[in-house]
Parts: sequence; structure tokens; C-alpha cells
Amino acid sequence: MLYVFGFEKVCVVLGDLYFVDPDPLKGQEGAENGVRLELRVLERGELKESIYDSTPIAVEQPIWRADFLEAVDGKPFDRTHYHPVFTGWDPGDRVFDRALSADPLAWLGDRLSDLGGLLAEAGFPPEAAAPGDAAELRRTAPEIVDATRRVLERVRAGELGTSPDPDAPLEVDGQWQLVRSGWL
Repeated sequence: MLYVFGFEKVCVVLGDLYFVDPDPLKGQEGAENGVRLELRVLERGELKESIYDSTPIAVEQPIWRADFLEAVDGKPFDRTHYHPVFTGWDPGDRVFDRALSADPLAWLGDRLSDLGGLLAEAGFPPEAAAPGDAAELRRTAPEIVDATRRVLERVRAGELGTSPDPDAPLEVDGQWQLVRSGWL
């Protein structure tokens, strides 16, 4: 599932995620699932043939990411973290925040209410967003938080954020297999 909340120059995308990238040094043994949410650059393309055309829309470079992840067989939000900085399309290190783990959805609402702060933390200039984007994002934050909650509920119910091949072994010849399923 993929949600896109588009504004003038930025958007928020969120979707379910199933992920296996075992790294015992980071406490990532086994599968994790949940919701990935990103602030991204949004681009509106030119009409192709006439004024009646569908407008080309591109969800582009990531600016900031929050991962509301849990070990598939673990406790709620035991792997929840965020990535305040990207280098191109590659996220920086995971950042764990006690406030994020304690109340992830309230934390998200607070963060989405400060577009300027997110851009600054990510190293993007204020001009990466249009003048009205901050107010629109702040106004839409409760709807985005609610969509995140609903997708998380469906992940926990086993409807979303599942393995692309539930019968495939996660480990082959003593080696964990890398798996990723989801839009983001």
C-alpha cells in the first residue's frame, strides 16, 4: 500500500514494509515490518499534448525518513527509528529517539508540524519547499498520522507488510537472505 500526500514542492509518502537485512551488530537479526514514511521532493511535469492531459507527477529525491518498524516476532516499535539525512537516495545512519519509541505517532505529528526544521536537519535549503508547503503539511499532519496508524494496524493484523514469499527460508546454508517488500 502506498499513500502520497502532495503539496506544491514536497510530499509525504508512506507505505507498508517487510524487510530482512540481518546485521547482528545493529540488532537487526530476523525480519522486521511496519510503516516507512518519507518526506520527498515533488515535481509537476509539463502537459504532453493538450490542456486536457493528465499532469505528469514525479515523487523524487528523499529528504527525511521515519521507519515505524518492529521485529516480526518482537515487541511493538522495538526497531522504530528515523534517518534525518540522506546522501542522494541513500539514507544516513539510523537514529533512535526515546520520544519516538515511547509515542511514535505523537512524535510523527510533532515532526511533521515543523517542515523548516526537517529541511534544516536534512541539510536542504528552505527553498526546497514552496512558501505554503509548511502550513499545508502542518494542516495535513493529523491525516498523515491517522493513515500511518491505519497501515500499522493492517501490518499487525498480517494484511500488509508481509514477506513476498512466506515459504522461502530466511536463512540458506547459514546465510540470511536479504528481502525487501513494499513501495518505499
